Amino acid sequence: MNWWGKLIGGVLGTATMGPIGAILGVVVGHLFDQGLDSIDTGDNIAGDTERTQAVFFTATFSIMGCIAKADGKVTPDEIQLANHVMEQMNLLPEQKRAARELFNEGKESDFPFDAVMEQFRLECHQNNNLIQMFLEIQIMTAMADGELHDTEEQLLLAIASQLGFSVFSLQSILGRIQAEQAFHQQRSGKGYRQQGNHQSELNLAYSVLGIEKTASKAEIKKAYRRLISQHHPDKLVSKGLPEEMMEIAKKKSQKITTAYDVIKKDRNL
Repeated sequence: MNWWGKLIGGVLGTATMGPIGAILGVVVGHLFDQGLDSIDTGDNIAGDTERTQAVFFTATFSIMGCIAKADGKVTPDEIQLANHVMEQMNLLPEQKRAARELFNEGKESDFPFDAVMEQFRLECHQNNNLIQMFLEIQIMTAMADGELHDTEEQLLLAIASQLGFSVFSLQSILGRIQAEQAFHQQRSGKGYRQQGNHQSELNLAYSVLGIEKTASKAEIKKAYRRLISQHHPDKLVSKGLPEEMMEIAKKKSQKITTAYDVIKKDRNL
């Protein structure tokens, strides 16, 4: 039984899960008011992994809502991204409703941002790869409309700071995700090879791996292996990534591998 099943079964309590548990309890309460079976949200606690998965799910969608509202308005692109994440996760109908409720909770003016971020950090037990995956999803949310607004960047800086990432680390991750999006768009464009975009594609591939074109073969392989290890779906799930989010990690790994393949072919690695 995964974290959602344990939550529904009353094994995973929300009363002792701090501010995140309070938010999750309200959302689940709304869902059950709409006709689902009753749930015990008392002090029952499942294993650490299931608890972390519930926290990750709750924090992900509520902070996504917070970021979407950061520039004063929630754009259709930001809503579409949230829905796209839900589609990638193949959520059950009640899970989708919960995700949307959490997204809306994050948009509220009294959303306890600092408390949620602090608890999320603690619940992740200093697992940097899991925390970085969360940060990457939030960056994707901020960039959903094609630009990063000042208010969104300030909120990302606050998130990164609370999670223990330096400004330099955040900028590095931002650069890689921007390159990743551009790389994917270029490769999926019709006739991109005929348009003589190989050099542009190669430049983006290096940026996806977060390295310079002057990197040695050893540095290229090291960067690739590090990123693949960071985004390995099974490893992330074992640390607390909800099973439903494995597909997101898989797609990121595929993009990293595709970029590496482009460089390998050019450098004869």
